[in-house]
Amino acid sequence: MGANVGANDEQREGVALTNLDQPLFDGAEATKRDLVDYLDAVHDRIIPGLAGRPLSVMRVLRGQRPFMQKNVPKYTPDWVRTVSLWAESSRREVSYALCDDRRTLLWFANQRAVEYHPTLVTAGRWDRVSHLVLDLDPPAGDGDGARGFGLAVRAAHVVRQALADAGLTGVVKTSGAKGVHVFVPVSADVPIDDVAGATRALAARAERLDPGLATTAYLREDRGGKVFLDSTRAGGATVVAAYSPRLRPGTPVSFPVAWEDLDAVMPRDFTVRTAPALLGARDPWAEWMPAPQSLPADLLEQGRAIPVARVAAMHEGKRRARARRD
Repeated sequence: MGANVGANDEQREGVALTNLDQPLFDGAEATKRDLVDYLDAVHDRIIPGLAGRPLSVMRVLRGQRPFMQKNVPKYTPDWVRTVSLWAESSRREVSYALCDDRRTLLWFANQRAVEYHPTLVTAGRWDRVSHLVLDLDPPAGDGDGARGFGLAVRAAHVVRQALADAGLTGVVKTSGAKGVHVFVPVSADVPIDDVAGATRALAARAERLDPGLATTAYLREDRGGKVFLDSTRAGGATVVAAYSPRLRPGTPVSFPVAWEDLDAVMPRDFTVRTAPALLGARDPWAEWMPAPQSLPADLLEQGRAIPVARVAAMHEGKRRARARRD
């Protein structure tokens, strides 16, 4: 798309960057330039988690509500790599971007793409996921405050214990919102359905370790003020990338944290303004990520016996609706 070049506009990697001094969004405490500068500063660390993976982004245009963009717009440059996937929900082909290089990342930044949500599968292997992921979501009503995040941190340590009991190791990052994400890289020979089942089994084991703190209840009304161990980030699901900014007050970023430091941080410690200096030249997400691991047979067997949460919740919701009508 053409644009008038103004005093605050510039080019990087052949990408025209426009309106850089505009506020990013209400409460961002950052401008579009801050977003561009941040993503450029960490491009060599965020791109490895995006490359080759169908990408959804959260964009925020001036005067509009934020929206999730999956299908690339018609004006997307021809040098942006894409891959087409059939979307069952909308019954159509969706053309996803593959953010493989700095130029593409800068183009997205200029489009005011704030959040970056890659799939756990790559465009070359639809039948395999690279990581098992548990998303730990604090109870509703705790907002983004210290109490809610503190509960999520406690749950993360319980998940770590469940992993250790299964002979597995993982890494943890802030979600950049109010919770934390635990990632476990898995061997390429594990079928996608088995990884999904193992994720459910690990959540169930963590719940048993501390049932007063954590729950696998998919329906919010059943969680009873506990941390939700979300095991549904599997298959073709997306998870916000490490180092991705979030559409939250202050523009925090999803940031890797050492297990021993997790109790001493808050999501707001890591923002587009502070994260580059905290990182320096390091890439802790890559440094701390263990090698891909095989999943133990007993975990796989247990997972196959646990219903898919969304499906079970759908049936339970229908059952309760019938009961209310009756």
